[in-house]
Amino acid sequence: MSWDGFQREVLAELGHVLCVPLHARQAGAQAAMGAIDEAMLARIARAAGVDAEGLRAHADIAGASAGLRGNASAKRALWPRLRALRRHPG
Repeated sequence: MSWDGFQREVLAELGHVLCVPLHARQAGAQAAMGAIDEAMLARIARAAGVDAEGLRAHADIAGASAGLRGNASAKRALWPRLRALRRHPG
């Protein structure tokens, strides 16, 4: 359902939280996939036991770094890849 500005204000005053449609959340996540969050990439590299520059060779992991903040499902999906990197770096 589409709400106009006035309706959104009234609902917010009543304490209602509007749900974001799934396609809008996915579009936002896909837009964030191209950017690289340097601090998050360093933490991911430390968790995988590799250096951050080496992790850049894995474009899918490096590109996902910006979309991980506050996205628990994306973090859970990343762990199998990180465990594989620990076992077989490179």
